[in-house]
Amino acid sequence: MTSMFEAPFFAHRRPDREKLLRYGFTEWEQGYQYHTTVLNGELELTVLVASDGSVSTRMTDTDTGDEYVLYKVTSSVGSYVGEVRAACGEVLTDISQSCFLPDVYRGEQTAAVLSYARKKYGDEPEFLWEKLSDSAILRRKDNQKWYAVFMTLSRRKLGLPSEEIAEIIDLRIDPAQMADTVDNARYFPGWHMNKKSWYSVVLDGSVPTQELFRRIDESYTLAGSKKKA
Repeated sequence: MTSMFEAPFFAHRRPDREKLLRYGFTEWEQGYQYHTTVLNGELELTVLVASDGSVSTRMTDTDTGDEYVLYKVTSSVGSYVGEVRAACGEVLTDISQSCFLPDVYRGEQTAAVLSYARKKYGDEPEFLWEKLSDSAILRRKDNQKWYAVFMTLSRRKLGLPSEEIAEIIDLRIDPAQMADTVDNARYFPGWHMNKKSWYSVVLDGSVPTQELFRRIDESYTLAGSKKKA
């Protein structure tokens, strides 16, 4: 289980096995481990990533082998413990950015859609906005055009009679098909996008997953068009 010290570095992120191994992690019976030194070699830092994605650390004195734990004790103060925390934080930040992927969405259908895009197009969600940490895009590699946008918002903002937070996807559509598609029940005008060429779907199973896959393919194709969206 990730402790209070490590948790902020890995919130809403999941480990990627290949990235961990490329970084220098080695496999062990409960997951992956990585060793490095900090403070000019005074301390050895071990980073453990368990099979469930949780992260823990262990710090030991390189001369005596004694474990140093004060950096995890929030009430501990002083220049040295501060230096240790900062050094450990730099390592954990780099590991989080280099070896972990964003893991914001919890919906089963959202996971299926992201898995489909990953397997078919090799695309991972990009979180472009620091202040909108639950919003992400998928884009084509050849021209960098977006073909999907993921967001979370109140269902009421789509005109539905509920304040429940929902995960949605915005997809491209041929403007000529918009009027026949948007019904404000399963398909909605594109949220925060050009409503002439984008529409929204709530990722709650109201639209069958296989149908969503087809519509993702259509959106991907449209993003490759030379027409302006």
